[in-house]
Amino acid sequence: MTTAFIGQPISRVDGRQKVTGQATYAAEFDQPNQAYAAIVGSTIAAGRIASIEAAAAERAPGTIAVLTHHNAPKLAYAPHKGFTDPEVGERLHILQNDKVSHQGQPIALVIADSLEQASHAAMLVRIIYAPETGTTDVTRVAPVPPTQQKTDQGATQPPEIQRGNPQEALAAAEVSVGQTYVHPRENHNPIEMHATIAAWEGDRLTLWDKSQWVHGVTDEIAAVFGIPGENIHVVSPFVGGAFGSGLRTWPHVTLAALGARVTGRPVKLMLSRREMYYGVGYRPHTVQRVALAAARDGRLTAIMHEGYQETSTYEEFSEALLNASRFLYSCPNVYTRHRIVPMNVHTPTYMRAPGEASGIFALESAMDELAVALNIDPVELRLRNEPEQDEFKKLPFSSRSTQECYRVAADRFGWSRRTPEPRSMRDGRFLIGWGMATATYPMNFAPASALARLLPDGTAEVASAASDMGPGTWTSMTQVAAEALGLPIERVKFSLGDNRLPKTPPHGGSMTMASVGSAVQAACRKVRDGVLARSGGTDIAEAMGRLTEPFEATAEVKPGDTGQRFSTHAFGAVFVEVAVDPDLGETRVRHIIGAYGAGRIINPKMTRSQCIGGMIGGIGMALMEHSVVDARNGRVPNANLAEYPVPVHADTPPVMEAIFVEEHDPHINPLGAKGVGEIAMVGVAPAIANAIFHATGKRIRELPITPDKLL
Repeated sequence: MTTAFIGQPISRVDGRQKVTGQATYAAEFDQPNQAYAAIVGSTIAAGRIASIEAAAAERAPGTIAVLTHHNAPKLAYAPHKGFTDPEVGERLHILQNDKVSHQGQPIALVIADSLEQASHAAMLVRIIYAPETGTTDVTRVAPVPPTQQKTDQGATQPPEIQRGNPQEALAAAEVSVGQTYVHPRENHNPIEMHATIAAWEGDRLTLWDKSQWVHGVTDEIAAVFGIPGENIHVVSPFVGGAFGSGLRTWPHVTLAALGARVTGRPVKLMLSRREMYYGVGYRPHTVQRVALAAARDGRLTAIMHEGYQETSTYEEFSEALLNASRFLYSCPNVYTRHRIVPMNVHTPTYMRAPGEASGIFALESAMDELAVALNIDPVELRLRNEPEQDEFKKLPFSSRSTQECYRVAADRFGWSRRTPEPRSMRDGRFLIGWGMATATYPMNFAPASALARLLPDGTAEVASAASDMGPGTWTSMTQVAAEALGLPIERVKFSLGDNRLPKTPPHGGSMTMASVGSAVQAACRKVRDGVLARSGGTDIAEAMGRLTEPFEATAEVKPGDTGQRFSTHAFGAVFVEVAVDPDLGETRVRHIIGAYGAGRIINPKMTRSQCIGGMIGGIGMALMEHSVVDARNGRVPNANLAEYPVPVHADTPPVMEAIFVEEHDPHINPLGAKGVGEIAMVGVAPAIANAIFHATGKRIRELPITPDKLL
């Protein structure tokens, strides 16, 4: 009987449900007598609602109710800051007043017997505005310091940090580079659009919601409606992609619950693709200035990295844009400064590899520019600046495999065959470029709980309120449970996505495996030990056979003092080959190799899939994705998949490889896992940009790198 499952390439335990259509997503939990809701969104970016005429909508066939700030019930909106909410500012109070803060803000809700009737009636609502001058152009506003700045691991820090004297070192440098890098707004575009079905039974509310954190939904809706959290049941078993958009509880969830309360019927509210561009966050537009100084031998003498990003006027969203520049390379003189630009837009949020993906694009592009200025191989430049410890925190790394990642990926890629001169490599008429970049992402570990139950029939039930937006949580947790219990994997059933299950942190930040996995392992070991102790220490299967009733145990894990003793991050190296058509300016990515030191790999099959997904996301960031914002009114004219291009199969390279270097880290968490969901995307965009420079001799510093920028 095989019970060693961790590290095995096991296929998804929920795969059959997904490919046969049995997996049920938020919008598919239809209820008896269900009504449908449609949002009326603002068409201005700033101002007030002078009047709303809803009579025509109310008379439309099938209309049940039209809610506006005039007739919507006043909600409690008690103070509440979830783990993923900005700590400074206050979320929008939907349909509670006449103020308009951004384009697309919900200002009315129509509820009808069918979706078609609700959508039709929504078009009949007439609004007259008292517009005000809004701020919608990030380049025309002076950036300001954030009130509070946090690192990617949650510690509060000043927005401006310096060690040594970087200004003096830069002025005295033998070689220096300094440029501005621009990363445009990106929107989450998961396959499954956000949806909520809300149903009340007296003072109890059930929400079937697309969420990466069911307990976050519970706490926010409890605060909004002023009801106990135990009166709210949140269900979210399957999530069709989210990339961070499901980490917060957005206004549409409140609207669905409000509509259900007013009408006395279950209400379904599903956002359109366009509405998602105004309602569930995005990766903010970012402008960064990086200056590097070095001695002739390539040793860094100064790093200066400044950046600013957009946020809303009512909340300060500030991501960890500059963190990597403080520790990734050895340098005695470092200066970072973070600023934000309050605008009449809805609040940005976390998007896969938040902060690091944007910040590393600037830093690793600048490192490539420095390598060119020094005439040093880009890999060699990085090796010469490998730190012995985290020089920002003055702590040793719990583990750091960058040198091995460089070596393994470079060897596999064939980097030694690269000729350094731009435009020196060709394949027929195509210009060939090879580029690389370093990747890093923090190891996050948060408190988490799990339950394990052994049954007399020899099976086990394990549960935790985690989410699975695609990385394979169902499967990896089943593997951990089966191994900890010593049972065949087919005898273990794992449940998630329900707030009645043991509490977990958000499903984001690459923390699920470390946090929830450790809790699952602890609960399963506890219940196994308990059953074996009762039976006198026999075989687990025999001990379970003696049970007359289920035997269960719960466990909670919490981070200890590792963060005070070590700097805990995953590291990697990304190598890319591109082919650029010199006549059309079209870039094709032909080959990507990523090597990662990410601790213990629980399931190499799914981890490889995660990394390939991150690489494809990086291709989108580098070459395609860009939310255009109309500076006149904050409207996003390309809020659709026809004009907001994302990579499709035809855009993916023929060769994508993920290599996991052997890395044992006993300090980080009981499983020794670091997570790969984020780091898989970090470094891909700058590696592509660096490869394009090598192919063409043109340094493009504003993403995406579209053909017009190369012609």
